[in-house]
Amino acid sequence: MASFTRVIASIAIFTALASTSTLAKDIVVGDENGWKLNFDYQDWAKGKQFFVGDRLIFNYAQGAHNVYKVDGNGFKTCTYDAGTNALTSGKDVITIAGDAGKRWYICGVGNHCEQGMKLVINVQTKDGYSSDKEGSSSDKSAATPSSGLLNPQFFACMIASLAVFLVTIMV
Repeated sequence: MASFTRVIASIAIFTALASTSTLAKDIVVGDENGWKLNFDYQDWAKGKQFFVGDRLIFNYAQGAHNVYKVDGNGFKTCTYDAGTNALTSGKDVITIAGDAGKRWYICGVGNHCEQGMKLVINVQTKDGYSSDKEGSSSDKSAATPSSGLLNPQFFACMIASLAVFLVTIMV
């Protein structure tokens, strides 16, 4: 009986720990609308959580649009640095890397950006910290906790801790 309990406990621990490493998610920008004109991407992003490691997917008709990652000024002025390469596949995937902070994306075709084809998101780290500062910041003291007990990473760690506790009392 003790070996069966150990097997079950091991599976529970493995599942809890594995879930913390697979929490990155694919986020389709604009959901079923994709990346297109006449859509409010700022409104779409409201209330959504973006974490380091998540993948943004920009779906659009190849040749009709593109995606540039820009800074805050480029976002405001709808400009990008010369030499910056546009993503143009129509199924562009951007893995969010680095620290917490804002990320900005625009369409560089014609005046699409000026017509609202731009997105700003506030990225949080896996430990639930985000920053409203321009640019990304690794300074945790300037960051604010996000999601609290509802943070999925925190919840997964609590499950793992509970599983370890149960193993110790059952053995």
